[in-house]
Amino acid sequence: MNDSSMTLDFNKKALLIINPVSGKKLVLKHIPYIIRRLMDSDYLVTTCVTSRRGEATELAAALGRDYDLVCCTGGDGTLNETLTGLAREDIRVPIGYIPCGSTNDFAVFHGLATDITKAADNMASGERRLYDIGRFDKAYFSYVAAFGAFSWLSYTTDQNLKNKLGHTAYIIDGIKDAYKVRPVHMRIDAGGTVYEDDYIFGAVCNSTSIAGTIELPKEMVDPSDGIFEVLLIKMPKTLADLDMIIRSIFNQDYTCPLVDFFQASRLSIENEPGLEWSLDGECIVPEDRFEFSVIPKFLNLQG
Repeated sequence: MNDSSMTLDFNKKALLIINPVSGKKLVLKHIPYIIRRLMDSDYLVTTCVTSRRGEATELAAALGRDYDLVCCTGGDGTLNETLTGLAREDIRVPIGYIPCGSTNDFAVFHGLATDITKAADNMASGERRLYDIGRFDKAYFSYVAAFGAFSWLSYTTDQNLKNKLGHTAYIIDGIKDAYKVRPVHMRIDAGGTVYEDDYIFGAVCNSTSIAGTIELPKEMVDPSDGIFEVLLIKMPKTLADLDMIIRSIFNQDYTCPLVDFFQASRLSIENEPGLEWSLDGECIVPEDRFEFSVIPKFLNLQG
């Protein structure tokens, strides 16, 4: 029965950016529920559906300032695009995130619900938490910037394989494409302490999970302390070196002499021309010399 006396009184506005192809596309049937939950929390909702890579960045940058909440549905890459658009324009607005990718490393680390309806309920409830993000050359990331072995897996592993196997897909793909691993000469200045060597992997991260394959000890990672963790793995010269590195990673023991592990809030980085980095699973090629810095508590996550 309709109540003709009922009026809608929206006090706030929400922008909902939808990646329709993320994960198993399960989010599509939940869009009405997500919109309804936001409406129940007094949000007038505008929806935008992306059709290509990078469009979420453009939408967030162009429209974000006009909204009280900017939401996105998709995987870590969609969150990265949305966050990047806001950061480029210094738009400090709460972000809602419905994680529906294949592995959702960011959501798992931050304890976000990966059930779509539960995530929508949490987002509509309005509880917020502040997290640091990283500025990396001219780009931004929420939890990891990585190069070398395994770093490309987040965006080259077959989507169907990720849908079926989750994190295991990354490991399988890493073994299959092991021939791609080559040393990269790099020099990193961390506040006067210089690390320079030939590395097969490197990451600047604010999460316990890197590229779906490497885990950092939970007690060492605080996503809102103004400091990121830096992990660099040197090129092994013998099978014994390789065995030492593997044992170090699997045991989460980063005292190995072939591993540089430290914390920093600012870095000056020099790497080889054309080196590809993965930022939250999104591939970029920064300048040969560039800066990394932390933007403290920029990510105001609602959910």
